[in-house]
Amino acid sequence: MTESDLPVVEMIRPRWGNPRTPGSLPTVAEQALGMLGVQGPRPAVGAAEVEVPASVLSDDARGALEAVVGAEQVSVDAAVRRQHTRGYSLPDLLKLRAGDASDAPDAVVFPGSHDDVVDLLAVCARHRIAVVPFAGGTSVVGGLVAARDGFTAVIALDVRRLDRLVAVDEVSRTATLEAGMRSPRAEELLAAHGFTLGHFPQSYEGASIGGYAAARSAGQSSAGYGRFDEMVVGLVVATPRGTLRLGTAPRSAAGPDLRQLILGSEGAFGVITSVTVEVRPTPVERVFEAWRFPSFVDGAAALRALAQDGPMPTVLRLSDEAETAINLADPTGSSGGSGVSGGCVVIAGYEGEPDDVAQRRAGATAVFAHAGGESLGTDAGEAWRTGRYRGPYLRDPLLDAGVLVETLETATFWSNLHTLKAAVTTTLTEALAEQGTQALVLCHVSHVYPSGASLYFTVVCAQADDPVAQWHAAKARANAAIRGAGATITHHHGVGTDHRAALAEEIGPLAVEALRAVKHVLDPDGILNPGVLISRAH
Repeated sequence: MTESDLPVVEMIRPRWGNPRTPGSLPTVAEQALGMLGVQGPRPAVGAAEVEVPASVLSDDARGALEAVVGAEQVSVDAAVRRQHTRGYSLPDLLKLRAGDASDAPDAVVFPGSHDDVVDLLAVCARHRIAVVPFAGGTSVVGGLVAARDGFTAVIALDVRRLDRLVAVDEVSRTATLEAGMRSPRAEELLAAHGFTLGHFPQSYEGASIGGYAAARSAGQSSAGYGRFDEMVVGLVVATPRGTLRLGTAPRSAAGPDLRQLILGSEGAFGVITSVTVEVRPTPVERVFEAWRFPSFVDGAAALRALAQDGPMPTVLRLSDEAETAINLADPTGSSGGSGVSGGCVVIAGYEGEPDDVAQRRAGATAVFAHAGGESLGTDAGEAWRTGRYRGPYLRDPLLDAGVLVETLETATFWSNLHTLKAAVTTTLTEALAEQGTQALVLCHVSHVYPSGASLYFTVVCAQADDPVAQWHAAKARANAAIRGAGATITHHHGVGTDHRAALAEEIGPLAVEALRAVKHVLDPDGILNPGVLISRAH
């Protein structure tokens, strides 16, 4: 199985992934529930019990929207609006599971072209309608909830009809993709030309090209292919004031790179309608293997050696002792555990031409062995590769069982990595213990650079009486610990609303003022995703 074999998945909120293949808890997970003090099941309410507020979109505004795209592309249907309510953060899901769809948009609009988007934004500006750009809808940081104050209505602008492969430049090895295209479809179309994008986050089955750019996404193969923002060489963006066309060369000294201003802007400055990205030849060979290290410190030292001095695998990931023991990389439980007694596991993957794969693998093997690693072979590596997309499917049965489970991530320099890990782990454990819930905090490194790396945490504990408040309190403490350790508030999940206050602290008031100035120029009426990325100016 390769990523190009996976289908596009239309997820049905509030559950994750393909509804025909729901997640189920492996035996080892069921046994752990009692240890965490989980009291009992908390099933989600049925879809029929989720009350969607009546739409407040005026007839005049609806008519103006329909004049742009046609009546059939403007929906006020409750079921359609429910499926565009919030994203996939824990608070987003818990609210919808409890029957709360109060943040539902008043309508969902489906443009069919860039010009449609420009015209729709003009309509929304005239009618004071807030606009939430929407593609895959997989935000996990509250990035799909617009502030309603001061607006007559809120619409979700779903760009799924913008799904063409516009152009492939085989000489330059670039491709132009419309923003609504989903990842599996992009890989399918590029494969027909002998190329791959090489961007495979865990949201791959349902995420979109535009969403990757808007949130600065990073996929499992970032060590070899880079982050998504590093692949982007061109953007077309619709704003309430017109069109931005950015990127006339791979790199330029023609002033600040405005592509970087749009990348990571999360729909607050404009709606990305197409992206030109660098692509790579489809790999001929793939080899994934696992290595065991005595400790997280030892494994991190090996990763740093490869990141700084090479050779770099295509995929490079290190699980800490807790994550290795739980073995979240095997969501089916078919392996009966990681097969590792103690220590930490590194996953290394190599893709490309056979000679290149063999050379890089041999070089990395020497580094791993010198750092004290023990080879676990390719079976364990392949089990991780083929099972990783099933990992997010575990959250639904865990939530059903009464477990609180959520993730957060950050990044820092190598010299600060272990200090940061200890601070966040301790803070989360203490914050949840103070609320009467024993927590299990797991961590892994999934992205590495010559100067530093990311840390990705998974938190598991029993749900309290008010799990939304429970997590908000713990997350606020974790955010403070991250900033206290001098790390960035997010490596690839984005800002949304969850990290907005911490971002302001990280970059400082002058930088926030500069971002507000950009927004005012591109979106003078403030209709684009109000309250996301930066707080609204008053």
